[in-house]
Amino acid sequence: MMFIVRTQSADSAPPGVRVALVRATPSIVAERTGQIDLFCIGDDAAPERLREDGWTVVSVHDGWYKADDDGGVVIWGQGLYWEIRDTPFSVKEAVGPVPDASADDPAATDGGTEVNVRRVIFGV
Repeated sequence: MMFIVRTQSADSAPPGVRVALVRATPSIVAERTGQIDLFCIGDDAAPERLREDGWTVVSVHDGWYKADDDGGVVIWGQGLYWEIRDTPFSVKEAVGPVPDASADDPAATDGGTEVNVRRVIFGV
């Protein structure tokens, strides 16, 4: 799951999560100057745990979050699925839905050991 931790310094990463992207907090939402947004990856309980420890945690919603450079973060599934992008069109890292390739479905697998790549990629 991805969420934002808002802080004054990129050096103070929250415990128990991985920071995937750092950007300056947009001035329209910053509570004070010099704030930093840390796009963090953690388990489902991490946001609440960090809030209890005094961190400012912002939930993400579906959409595009621009970075300080040409890239940014694409979110869907309210933080469950995301892409870190170097540019709007090049994906650097991603976590997305995994298709359910059932061994009972002959279109999905070949004998239960090989994945039908066409179906996984194109859905047909």
